[in-house]
Amino acid sequence: MAETWNKKEREKKKQQNKKEKAERKQERKDNAKDGKSFDDMLAYLDENGNLSATPPDPRKKVMVKLEDIEIGVPKQLPVNPEDLIRKGVVTFFNDAKGYGFIKDLETQESVFVHINSLTEEIKEHNKVTFETEMGPKGANAVNVKLVS
Repeated sequence: MAETWNKKEREKKKQQNKKEKAERKQERKDNAKDGKSFDDMLAYLDENGNLSATPPDPRKKVMVKLEDIEIGVPKQLPVNPEDLIRKGVVTFFNDAKGYGFIKDLETQESVFVHINSLTEEIKEHNKVTFETEMGPKGANAVNVKLVS
């Protein structure tokens, strides 16, 4: 029976693939890590969290108490309400438009104040106490009271 050229080519490819597969198998056998000891296969983490082949230095070990680990937002200490009350001077106030500014005596910052945040009427150069609250454009003064 006569073989066609196409059949011969397919047979050559098959033989070539078998030969390559046998070579790869032999290479894997030669480079096998079966002979390595357990210590050679270990990897360690150093103090910065990077993998290392050398064990960490026991002198650099830091003990962490279980109670010191906080997951989530740390607990806030209760704030004394008197610490929130600030003192300032009215630098500008427009009665017609209903807004003005108070200069904080402690931080020297200018804080916006709206007529709705007033407990009593104020004028320019009045000394006042107030609390701050963050608004869309920055700090706003609320609970504004005249200092007598």
